[in-house]
Amino acid sequence: MSAPRPARPPGWVLGHVAGAPVVLAPSWLLAAVVLTLVFAPSVQTWTGGGGALPYVVALVFVVLLFASVLVHELAHGLVAKARGQQPQAFVLTLWGGHTTFGGAAATPATSALVAVVGPVANLVLAAAFLLVADHAVPEGTLLQTVLWAGAVANGFVGLFNLVPGLPLDGGRILEAGVWAATGDRHRGSVVAGWTGRAVAVGVVLVALVRPFLAGTSPDLATVAWSALIGAFLWSGASAAVRAGRTGRVVDGLTVASVGCPTVVVGAQASLAQARATAAAADVADVVVLAPDGRPAAYVDTEAAARVPAELAGTTTVVAVSTPLPVGAVVDGSLTGDALLRALSAASSHGPVIAALVDGRVVALVRTADVVAALRG
Repeated sequence: MSAPRPARPPGWVLGHVAGAPVVLAPSWLLAAVVLTLVFAPSVQTWTGGGGALPYVVALVFVVLLFASVLVHELAHGLVAKARGQQPQAFVLTLWGGHTTFGGAAATPATSALVAVVGPVANLVLAAAFLLVADHAVPEGTLLQTVLWAGAVANGFVGLFNLVPGLPLDGGRILEAGVWAATGDRHRGSVVAGWTGRAVAVGVVLVALVRPFLAGTSPDLATVAWSALIGAFLWSGASAAVRAGRTGRVVDGLTVASVGCPTVVVGAQASLAQARATAAAADVADVVVLAPDGRPAAYVDTEAAARVPAELAGTTTVVAVSTPLPVGAVVDGSLTGDALLRALSAASSHGPVIAALVDGRVVALVRTADVVAALRG
């Protein structure tokens, strides 16, 4: 049986590279229109012309800019694939682009290498644009101006992405460094996430404070763009901090940490017998076994509590039990991410799952308790 294909991001598929689709997200169209309108007045100033020409040139520059973003993302994906990490999609979006992977990097070295090649690709493009602009096109032409703009844009994207804070590539490099130094990938995520939050605040402060230091007032458009970029960076950095903390919880996940110990009784046992068995083991949960030894139900403590003591001896456990569907079981010896994936699969059958070790029921795991542990 083949594994299910990962869900493809919404958008138009432009092609496939390294076994992954190159997707143009619908939000890219909005970015293209906005950036074209933003750059057109500058183009008109450079050329001195009017009509549609400034908008055509601005659109060409925007397409060139997003092509550079695509090269950045393809560099990530190609190096990742060479290091055994399969890319799932290359996506061009409102904010530029991103690459999704089927799993995390196996080593700090792979994570750092995959991260650094994106900015390096932009810096190489910047150098190439500058070289062509200075030596291969006529001086003072519109084409030379567009190439210079491409060089500046790629240089800025390359250098800015090397800033050491998630979700920037420099943050991924910092994360890998902390991981290599401490042996804890998740600590690296938290450290780089907090650094990314500082970068997000810094972007906004620069837009607000720098004009005052120069004796001028902040430009409203610059502040607005800085605020949007800062919000984007803050959101990505905060997600990294949460992911790091959750990852640490997942690594320490065991049935003992999220489950409730239980005892087992047969389907013919009375509620009084079940209560005595649970009291002797000092546990609250009781699982009812089917004749074939399968966990078939568990005693509903609220329903059991409503049965008077004088009737407990004549009330069967089945009368106060909730069925456990076939499949609502998990291997109680699993830990970490393997246990979480097994619990996720078993939870499709019901919110309460029986944990078995060597065929013996050892605990009941409730999905609400797992969620609470992950939120920590």
